[in-house]
Amino acid sequence: MRPCKCNLLSFIVLLVTFLFAFVHCEDPYRYLTWKVTYGDIYPLGVKQQGILINGQFPGPQIDAVTNDNLIINVYNYLREPFLISWNGLQHRRNSWQDGVEGTNCPIPPGRNLTYAIQVKDQIGSYFYFPSLGMHKAAGAFGGIRIWSRPLIPVPFPPPAGDFTILAGDWFKLDHRRLRRVLENGHNLPFPDGLLINGRGWNGNTFTVDQGKTYRFRISNVGLTTSINFRIQGHSLKLVEVEGSHTLQNSYSSLDIHLGQSYSVLVTADQPVKDYYIVVSTRFTTRILTTTSILHYSYSRIGVSGPVPPGPTLDITSSVYQARTIRWNLTASGPRPNPQGSYHYGLIQPSRTIMLANSAPYINGKQRYAVNGVSYVAPDTPLKLADYFNIQGVFYVGSIPTIPNGGNNAYLQTSVMGANFHEFVEIVFQNWEDSVQSWHIDGYSFFVVGFGSGQWTQDSRVHYNLRDTVARCTVQVYPRSWTAIYMALDNVGMWNIRSENWARQYLGQQFYLRVYTPSKSWRDEYPVPKNALLCGRASGRRTRPF
Repeated sequence: MRPCKCNLLSFIVLLVTFLFAFVHCEDPYRYLTWKVTYGDIYPLGVKQQGILINGQFPGPQIDAVTNDNLIINVYNYLREPFLISWNGLQHRRNSWQDGVEGTNCPIPPGRNLTYAIQVKDQIGSYFYFPSLGMHKAAGAFGGIRIWSRPLIPVPFPPPAGDFTILAGDWFKLDHRRLRRVLENGHNLPFPDGLLINGRGWNGNTFTVDQGKTYRFRISNVGLTTSINFRIQGHSLKLVEVEGSHTLQNSYSSLDIHLGQSYSVLVTADQPVKDYYIVVSTRFTTRILTTTSILHYSYSRIGVSGPVPPGPTLDITSSVYQARTIRWNLTASGPRPNPQGSYHYGLIQPSRTIMLANSAPYINGKQRYAVNGVSYVAPDTPLKLADYFNIQGVFYVGSIPTIPNGGNNAYLQTSVMGANFHEFVEIVFQNWEDSVQSWHIDGYSFFVVGFGSGQWTQDSRVHYNLRDTVARCTVQVYPRSWTAIYMALDNVGMWNIRSENWARQYLGQQFYLRVYTPSKSWRDEYPVPKNALLCGRASGRRTRPF
């Protein structure tokens, strides 16, 4: 019996050592408490009821380091349900934290929900936003910065400062009235103006020291329009796009489409004075413009001269710019590694999915669709229905993987099926006269090609299979296509949507169910213990631990 005792003792020592190492090597936790309330705001000089987080509009900045765990306790003090989503955070194995209507029950008035998010293997610039209804038109959005871990080299010297720019269009109508416009079968009116960090013309000042270099992280958090960003007399050196370090090309201005985020370096190399920071609408007949101020320390000379003009309706220059955005292949840091290849261009996609947007009228009302299907939300979140095997909420395959080729659009809770570890080619086909912007939750994908007209198999000859960026939001130009490659390495129920919020609200979205029969936590976490249950999932039990 003595050898058994020795073996048992050795096992206990080994187990204790392992547990001690596991506990002490766990990634850091950051705890945030957010109180969501109504409050008066004056973004365009008109009093409006905004949605504030901890009394702020825009909401608080989130700062994290790669692999940090964010524990965000959100208290809803509104008179209506509320949810926060995280544009660009991938929620590895954990679509339960995505914060959209297909994965989460809304937070009822007077209740709270604690999100547990790990920014696993991510760096870069992103933002969060309210995902229900038209709440995004009232505020509750904010910036997210994910910094590289210590000792991981970044491909540029540390900047002297790091500024967040949340820019986009804005309406004087409140979010409830905008929602009624859409539900009555109409599109939204043209926006009333543009905002930078919640303020209008010259409403923000960014102070810099002459000779130093600063990082600006710019996100388009608007509802309906692409924007162009520029700084009077200064060049913009692009260094990061939604988690990808880029080749450091310099631009006089940058097009930023709905839902997209960019990081640029700006060197204060001009005479000491103040300069315009300019945002204007892109591809609109009527041009909206707003400004902030780049203020050199000790400057006594205010902004002067005309506001620098930007591109307006020209598509060609925007396409050219998009094609020059390339990945910095020598930069360190986390990057996608599809199927262990270390390079997306070495993998043959298993299938092609083509997604065509359209603007049909259904039952006499304006709707928007993908492959002829206009999404309608069910009474129970799709993820809960899938987990608890609740029948009748949705069925996989309720949206085709290619356009239906006709005009017979219909309403449906659309869910497309896919298998874990597939590597797919997705082509966004746009036959409309407006720029589209598409976002995929839970993933970054490789933007391999842009082209005009109809995509065909011959279009692959022009793909960039060497150094395109991986990102989460991509534009599709009018009467054109955009192709992406995506490794389906994240199990879950993931929203694919238009970032034009009117189109998203009226059906230009669907869910991709990335499935594995495995029940292992290695592939996907189970339902959180604190998950809210609603609809046909009410009364069921979450896991006990």
